[in-house]
Amino acid sequence: MSKPLPLPVWDRQAGKLIEEFMDDHPATYESRPYRSINQWLESEPLYDWLLAAYQNTQRSARQIEPFIRKHHIDMSEFEPVTYRSFAEFFDRKLRPGVRKFPSASNEMGAFAEARYFGWHRLEADQHFPVKGHSLSAEHILGNGERARPFIGGPVLLARLSPMDYHHVHYPDDGTTLDHNRLGRRLWTVDWHALQNKQDILFKNKRQINILESRNFARLAFVEVGALSVGRIVQVHPLDTRFRRGEEKAVFRFGASAVVVFGEPGAWRPSDDLLEHTKANIETLVRLGEPVGTADSA
Repeated sequence: MSKPLPLPVWDRQAGKLIEEFMDDHPATYESRPYRSINQWLESEPLYDWLLAAYQNTQRSARQIEPFIRKHHIDMSEFEPVTYRSFAEFFDRKLRPGVRKFPSASNEMGAFAEARYFGWHRLEADQHFPVKGHSLSAEHILGNGERARPFIGGPVLLARLSPMDYHHVHYPDDGTTLDHNRLGRRLWTVDWHALQNKQDILFKNKRQINILESRNFARLAFVEVGALSVGRIVQVHPLDTRFRRGEEKAVFRFGASAVVVFGEPGAWRPSDDLLEHTKANIETLVRLGEPVGTADSA
């Protein structure tokens, strides 16, 4: 029997390096994912629909307590409610006030509680920890015109694991200029998989929003569905102004990712994200903690 494959993660809050183990079949990471029949079938939207149907049943609630114990989830941080299904537990909400966004206008707060990679400028020929082609703005955003303002700008890639809080928040005040939905597949999104299948982030189902932010110029904010998470629900009305820290969207069950592209010279990812990314290490960041800083004029 194969062993789960570890992923190195720097826990910013604990100040130490940890290893997270992925339970999926190693074919997902150690070879091209599409060569695995299981992974090919599980990436189909029909599989996601069938799994979601079960996770919304009362029977699925039996998974909750073992899942909490296995992943050491601190339930005191979440609203005290009774979950009637595993899907309801997955959508759990944080208690008001347990996370805060930066008060300094030039600090960008983490839009998701996740593991982050960051680049001040993406190099097309880079290979680690993610191949440059995997993060092509033109491919992820769907066309060259939409991507043009972000070529040569900063990039953040946030990976959410199944045990995480799966609500996404706005990093700043602003308005939504444009939006679109693209893709249909649901491949896993961890960086081992991205190394071996470069088109995951522009084949997977994703929701694209172009945001005009108050302090960080224009942002391309892309929510990417992944293995077992095909439903990205927009919570905040797209035609209404948003404020820093407000809930934006929610992922329904499974792992997922968010990619944020910025305009050149507008801001830069936090130094620890840049440092750990160079070492092929993700940084575990809590919602609202700083992940970027606006460049001085």
